[in-house]
Amino acid sequence: MTETTNNPAAASTNGSRKIAVIGSGYMGGGIAQVLALGGARVALADVSAEVAQSNYDRLLVESDQFVADGLFPAGATEILKQNLWAAKDIEEAVADADFIEEAVPEVIAIKHQTLARIGEAAKPDAIIGSNTSTISIAELSQPVSRPERFLGVHFSNPSPFIPGVEIIPHAGTSAAAVAAARDLVHAAGKQTAVVKDVTGFVLNRLQYALFHEAAQLVEQGIATADDVDTLVRTTFGFRLPFFGPFAIADMAGLDVYNFCYQSLQKDFPERFATPKILSDLVEAGKLGTKTGAGFLNVPAERTPELIAYRNKAYVAMQKLLDDLGPAPIS
Repeated sequence: MTETTNNPAAASTNGSRKIAVIGSGYMGGGIAQVLALGGARVALADVSAEVAQSNYDRLLVESDQFVADGLFPAGATEILKQNLWAAKDIEEAVADADFIEEAVPEVIAIKHQTLARIGEAAKPDAIIGSNTSTISIAELSQPVSRPERFLGVHFSNPSPFIPGVEIIPHAGTSAAAVAAARDLVHAAGKQTAVVKDVTGFVLNRLQYALFHEAAQLVEQGIATADDVDTLVRTTFGFRLPFFGPFAIADMAGLDVYNFCYQSLQKDFPERFATPKILSDLVEAGKLGTKTGAGFLNVPAERTPELIAYRNKAYVAMQKLLDDLGPAPIS
């Protein structure tokens, strides 16, 4: 389930919100920038007042550079000065916060200790989120008082510039907490997807599945790391800013995907076993856009419109890459 908003009126609803970000490093600081630029009043806390203040100062310097580079809008630093502040400790930061985002190191003992302090000092109705990328939300919820208000709110690096945010409720998270977290993230101009509390959630399961296969290709001498990166960037990676894997499969044809799985199984029978969700659709004659039904059920009469958009998008992507020039990697 995804949702987004870029409505300035929606962003203005953050103006009355008070937020605390606990952990002011690279991720936490970036999240604080996002929420403060979205109009909320954001407290920043860390292991000491000195660390929080130092990172607050760094975020303002970064913002000046982002404005100069055209990455933040003009006046962004002044907005941060108005909306962002460094607290002396966790307790001061969360005392009157409506939403608290924990962004301390990915060590469960540190997170448990921090979340216990947050839960004890926060208002009873404050929503508490964790930016964990892999740790079970249910496990993290154990030291949180009133765990029904706790969930994962997982921003991606670099958080000021990546629009997607995973929302991960555990089994006991209230529907109201999920709705409140999504509303807050949308008001900051981000997009959300609500996923279940499983190891790695969705983002990292996909990301590490790709990396795992890429690493094996290099280890086996099938291609160099540079060649793998080139193929990913210039083929299916080229499509991914516009279409997810299910939309891409629908456009390619699910019967084609089914056949390719059969070919891959000749050498990798277990690794590339055909997903039942795919074979069921093929058996039902639902082959994607060519039949008007597949994973996303795009009506057949809209296929020309979809193809026209796809082609325009890919040309625009190539123009953007040409304008930017090659990444300074090698």
